[in-house]
Amino acid sequence: MSEPFSVPVTVRGYETDTQGHLNQSVYLNYAEHARWSLLQAAGISQAGLVASGVGPVALETTIRFRRELLAGDEVTVSCVFEWSEGKTFRIRQVVTKADGAVAAEIDAVGGLMDLSERRLVADPRQRFKELAAEPELFGL
Repeated sequence: MSEPFSVPVTVRGYETDTQGHLNQSVYLNYAEHARWSLLQAAGISQAGLVASGVGPVALETTIRFRRELLAGDEVTVSCVFEWSEGKTFRIRQVVTKADGAVAAEIDAVGGLMDLSERRLVADPRQRFKELAAEPELFGL
């Protein structure tokens, strides 16, 4: 297996709560940023997805908070897709501080929706292979 795809993020002051911690909802934004960055790096744009008649959907997300993040902290947000034989896939993400400490683990279940049928496509793995210029970034 290759190294997980990751993006750097700096925690901004306006993203913190009254205790100075990164607000819980912002972790979802960081995870989403990493996922879209992976799609872009693999050669899949949002416009390209829509033009092909599909779009990613989030079906379930779990966040495990491990260490606090404060304004100015530098982190990396990783992204690994795990494929099954069904209509869904799992995305495992880790938010890691500059010192190597894990700040959060984010596990999500997603799918690829057919935008005209409004149903999940039967084989999202195959569709990503067809759409991506670099499918290996998805572990394909």
